[in-house]
Order: sequence, then C-alpha cells, then structure tokens
Amino acid sequence: MDGAPESVHGSPSTHDAPRGRKGESTVRAVLRLLGALVVVAGAGLAVLIWRGSEPGGIDDLYHAVVGGPDLGPVTFETLVRRSRPNDALACPADLCRSARPDIVPPLYPVSAERLREIVADVARQDPETQIVFSARWEEQDRYVARTRLMRFPDTINVRVVPVAADAATVAIYSRSQLGYSDWGVNRKRIERWLDAIAARAGRDA
Repeated sequence: MDGAPESVHGSPSTHDAPRGRKGESTVRAVLRLLGALVVVAGAGLAVLIWRGSEPGGIDDLYHAVVGGPDLGPVTFETLVRRSRPNDALACPADLCRSARPDIVPPLYPVSAERLREIVADVARQDPETQIVFSARWEEQDRYVARTRLMRFPDTINVRVVPVAADAATVAIYSRSQLGYSDWGVNRKRIERWLDAIAARAGRDA
C-alpha cells in the first residue's frame, strides 16, 4: 500500500551522519592534544639536557629518580659481575677470583705511586669524568663519568696493584647506573684508559 511505513532495515537515518562527524572530530582533538603533549615533553627534556649539571638540569632529575650517581666502592677480590650487560672489568686474574675480566691489564714499568698518578691524569682528561673518592692509605680511587648527550652516569672503580718497586698493574671496574645494556660504553672506556695509561707509563720507563 502507498501509505505503508518504510522497513526498519531501509536506508540509514540522517541522524547517523552528525554522530559520525562528531566522533571524527573527537579523535582529531585527542590526537592534537597528544601531539601537543609530546612537543611540550620534548621541549622540557631538551631544557633539562641543555642545563646538564646546573641546578634544575638532567643531573638533578636522575638524582631525584634513582639517587646519587656514585655507586660506591667494590672489593675486587670478591667482586661478582652483573647479570645485565652494562658493566666491564679489567683485572689481573689472580686478584678478581670471583669475576671473569673482559681484559687482563699488562704490567707497567713504573711504581704503584706513579701508576696511580698516571691513571688520575688519564681519567681527568676523559670528557665529563670527575673523581669522587680517593683512599688516602690505599691504592684505590673512584670516578663518575657521564655520557655526552643524555649524561647517564657510570661509576669507575680503580685499584693500583704493586708488583715490585718499579712495576705495577691496575684493576678497573666500570658500571652503569641506568639502563639494561650499556652498548659497550664501559668496555670502550676501559680500553681507552688502558691505551693511554700504557702510553704514559712507556714514556716514564
């Protein structure tokens, strides 16, 4: 019949189109908000990195989140390596009895006192590296180094080992405070230091 109502399964209601447009507008608004938040967060991180070690810089942020950058002393005789790949060790085999070293350092033709001075000079010349502890009566020093961009802190423990009046070697343990992997940074640092130490000790011999 001409006056029969349309089937409920007929064409969509005209009210559905405004609802669809409203949903799309909401999604776009949320995406714009998220984009703005990312920009703001990125700008904030850039400011923290730019300030670096200054008050309110990224160093302060790390300190607030994970504590001080200095991870403290180690005892090389009982040292146990981490399960995570974010440390490196150079050590005479007879000293580090509980840990397998990545590198066995050579014997240097200088006294232990002179070798300690050389190591300190080499460490000071490495970028963003500072001494944080020096044992007065022992041949041990500790340093904190930071990566160049994000300034992630690493702790480097150094112990000079006397062998004779004019011969000594060294143990170096470098480990990261942040991250699962260090991408080889700690080992490269130790290798760089050992190369510089060998060059300096060779000139002094």
